[in-house]
Amino acid sequence: MHATVNRMRDPALDLLKWLAMLCMLLDHLRYAGWPQEWLYVPGRLAFPWFCLAIAANLARLREQADAGRRWRYLGWLLLFAALSEIPYRLFQPYPETLNVLPTLALGLVLASAWQEHTRSAVWVGLGALVLAILLRRELMFGLPGVLLPLVTLVALSRPGFWAVLPGALCLAGNVWPELLFAARHGDPAAYAGIAACLFGPWLGMMLLKTSPPVGIPPMRRWAYAIYPLHFLLLIGLRRLV
Repeated sequence: MHATVNRMRDPALDLLKWLAMLCMLLDHLRYAGWPQEWLYVPGRLAFPWFCLAIAANLARLREQADAGRRWRYLGWLLLFAALSEIPYRLFQPYPETLNVLPTLALGLVLASAWQEHTRSAVWVGLGALVLAILLRRELMFGLPGVLLPLVTLVALSRPGFWAVLPGALCLAGNVWPELLFAARHGDPAAYAGIAACLFGPWLGMMLLKTSPPVGIPPMRRWAYAIYPLHFLLLIGLRRLV
């Protein structure tokens, strides 16, 4: 990737992160008093774009030979995974899984272990994989979600056929009975959601190759707080509605 490997901020990567946040917010509006089916579609783009952001950041950190920073990255994810669980459960009174950040954290560990290629990293990666298998029912997007950052990282450095695999894995993480039922009955939103899963990672990778025509505000560490705070804001919106 042209801009993800130098020390300056990559405006395309910042744009990807903002769009992923926006897609997540649109998806969650369905549970805050605006039950529009079409909002399901941008929601299928949010998770693969967050995974792509992780992969792009790891690619840049490797070029900078900054191994310590990726573990600080993990620390922030784990911190906000813990801080987000209560707001998430207040927003979703009967959740079937944990919030999305534990999935992203395990995905980061697995992708980092593959990237480092050291004996200790391999053991850490195997531990993350075993944990993901054991907790697959509790993790949002399950085992495919944990594998997606790794597969996306591989796809970034091996274009062509590899670009197809993140989409297939994204779809595997989103194949819920409700989606299949809706697709069998000809629901356009279900078809569009499936297409978003399949092509979303590829669209994100194409976006990273562009140069945004306008200035994009950098998304720094403070952005982690958006995840728990947006649940609280949507809870307030739901009560108003």
